[in-house]
Amino acid sequence: MGIDSVRYLGVCVTRSTHFSCSFDNAKNSFYRSFNAIFGKIGRIAPENVVMQLIKSKCLPVLLYAVDACPTNRTLERSLQFSLTRIMMKIFKTNSQEIINNCQLYFGLQPISDAIKKRKINFLNKISTTCNALCKQFVSTASSELITLC
Repeated sequence: MGIDSVRYLGVCVTRSTHFSCSFDNAKNSFYRSFNAIFGKIGRIAPENVVMQLIKSKCLPVLLYAVDACPTNRTLERSLQFSLTRIMMKIFKTNSQEIINNCQLYFGLQPISDAIKKRKINFLNKISTTCNALCKQFVSTASSELITLC
């Protein structure tokens, strides 16, 4: 019986044949941060205030380290589902169409787009380094990003 994962700098690296990370802790922290905000001001503050707080305080928790960790469509859907669920709670609806319109209206890009943007920014920042390990990482991550697009 061995250890299946290790948490380092807030990132849960899981045991696998290839490098992989678990975002279960990030999703739990995201829900905790949302509930802390929504529990205090959710019913009395206007929706635009709540959505701005979610964008500035909750989404960074959900998307922490996605720029440096391998991702796939399943993970993107899982993270999008977390965002969708809290929006359903805010707007008191189960309609995906309404949630999509609200997300567009309040300037929340889809999670898959946010991940791609974060990965591109991250790769641009580290691509100028002279470190051989970082250059290898950029090469590997760039090929992953091409398959996502």
